[in-house]
Amino acid sequence: MACGTLYLIPCPISDETAPWEVLPASNRAVMDALDYFIVENTRTARRFLSRAGIARPIDTLEFRELNEHTTAGSAVEELVQPLLEGCSAGVISEAGVPAVADPGALVVEACHRRGIRVVPLVGPSSILLAVMASGLNGQSFAFNGYLPVKPPERARAIRFFERRAHAEGQSQLFIEAPYRNVKLFEQLLQLLAPQTRLTVAMDLSAPGQWIETHAVEEWRRRQVPDMNRRPAIFIIG
Repeated sequence: MACGTLYLIPCPISDETAPWEVLPASNRAVMDALDYFIVENTRTARRFLSRAGIARPIDTLEFRELNEHTTAGSAVEELVQPLLEGCSAGVISEAGVPAVADPGALVVEACHRRGIRVVPLVGPSSILLAVMASGLNGQSFAFNGYLPVKPPERARAIRFFERRAHAEGQSQLFIEAPYRNVKLFEQLLQLLAPQTRLTVAMDLSAPGQWIETHAVEEWRRRQVPDMNRRPAIFIIG
């Protein structure tokens, strides 16, 4: 029996953006054909597919979760088993593209190990959108996820990434829980050198998206942007 195919299905980054405003029409045929989805959050995935207007009734679809609580091993193998039996599947993250800064990578790895075909579909990535719009080095960049929560540890991380940005010319990206954006931004302005460039990219692909890059000394002269509880990416360059 031929194996199914694992499709990596992007979704909008923002709830304010309709699916077909940021996804190519060619994704629709794939989404319409699937009845098995491996998702980060079932409720979010059902809402996305409903808003996308897929052909099949949502209640007839099978959803199984792969999230930050899932570990490699038997749980992932169980998710892959239907593909070994010939059923194709779609992986859906909570926002943006699956398997990038996302637990979906576990099932992708398992599929490659089992010889199952993996097909990424086109869609918005907040990481790439931020790099594109930053004016910083897009030839060499690193996404570092979340910085430490405790201020002393976060300070060490900020200084480390600044040194790396200057020494290697590599743009350093990171994120924060939206309700901690202001504290992180304030610490960045306190610790970074005046000539270090800093990008703040918020609400990417949403109607109210906001992206600016300035030297830290310029940021210090400006009014702090409203960033509380707004999804954001920060880049040091």
